[in-house]
Amino acid sequence: MKIYPFGDAALVIEFGKETSPEIRQRIRAVMAQLQASPFRGFIEAIPALTKLTVLYDLQQTTYPEAEMHVSKLLKMSSAAKPHAGRTIEIPVCYAEAFAPDLKALAAYLKLSVQDVIDLHTQPLYEVAMIGFVPAFPYLVGLSEKLYAPRHAAPRLAVPAGSVGVAGKQTGIYPFETPGGWQLIGRTPIKLFRPDAEPPSVLQSGDRVKFYPISEREFAEYAQRVP
Repeated sequence: MKIYPFGDAALVIEFGKETSPEIRQRIRAVMAQLQASPFRGFIEAIPALTKLTVLYDLQQTTYPEAEMHVSKLLKMSSAAKPHAGRTIEIPVCYAEAFAPDLKALAAYLKLSVQDVIDLHTQPLYEVAMIGFVPAFPYLVGLSEKLYAPRHAAPRLAVPAGSVGVAGKQTGIYPFETPGGWQLIGRTPIKLFRPDAEPPSVLQSGDRVKFYPISEREFAEYAQRVP
């Protein structure tokens, strides 16, 4: 485990080189400890796959002070519990209108379209982290049979709710944004709610189960979801 500065007003705790359930659990536990026992000037802790970035106010503290507090926190036991995680079922329409890359991806993987859908809906995924835009969940647990590269040239606009795969992960675009993942479906569920606290429906540590719906069901969901 390493601690090092990140810019002028942040530090990074690196828990390892490769992500694992144990590392992700440790990251969530330390984040809970920081929130339960913040140091002077603490602003926010942002989890990633193998790291935790800690932001602080330079007018209230310094890097040595923040690093000392974090080091002590890592060494002592704490009753603070990490986010326990919920299991959330998310409907996905895999119809061609919502899945521009599904057929090509199936051909690339030497699978049928139905095989891809079945393999994508079977696992119970874990939200490993939230990024690269607010409320975008990086989900681990994807079948190895669906591992695929990103597009070499990202799309300029990926519709909100688009479900994609890239590398060893699957994810959901919470709002329209550029992106290079292979798009295989779309959900009518709104994952980003700017007026809510927190604005991201999914949190690190949650579990996600996808289930397929038809285009008609998608339209019905979209009408019900505010």
